[in-house]
Amino acid sequence: MGARMVGPDEMASFDFGGFGVQWKIDGADSDGRFSIVHHPMAPGVLAAPLHYHHNEDEYSFVIKGTLGALLGDKVVTAGPGSWVYKPRHQWHTFWNAGEDDCEIIEVISPAGFENFFREMAEAGGDLSQLVAISEKYRLDMKLESIPELCERFGVKFGLMV
Repeated sequence: MGARMVGPDEMASFDFGGFGVQWKIDGADSDGRFSIVHHPMAPGVLAAPLHYHHNEDEYSFVIKGTLGALLGDKVVTAGPGSWVYKPRHQWHTFWNAGEDDCEIIEVISPAGFENFFREMAEAGGDLSQLVAISEKYRLDMKLESIPELCERFGVKFGLMV
């Protein structure tokens, strides 16, 4: 695909109970080098259980609000203009750590993982399908981490609300 502009409401989106995904640039647009999604997050929402990517790195740019992230054993808080790097082969998770909406742009490299969100959206966010979809994308998930993360960081997991 050639050069083009993607408008703010041009691409498909889905809300996983306060954690949203808006597809911006797919892997097909970059010959598989990267993809970009936009994640709006409601206040106090955990985006995902602890998870571990075997195939891709994620780079999160904070547009607005406050992003909290657990990167291995390190907790970081990032505001607008900050980047958070989540490399493959490292357990991590992230959440909206503020009292206002948070928005991040996520660059995924290489591309392909943007389709994980599509498949979860097609499943209606059904957690019973999460394991099979995660296996397909070589994503390890620690579902048992959700209650501890919610208590530790004072958040809720949107799909379980």
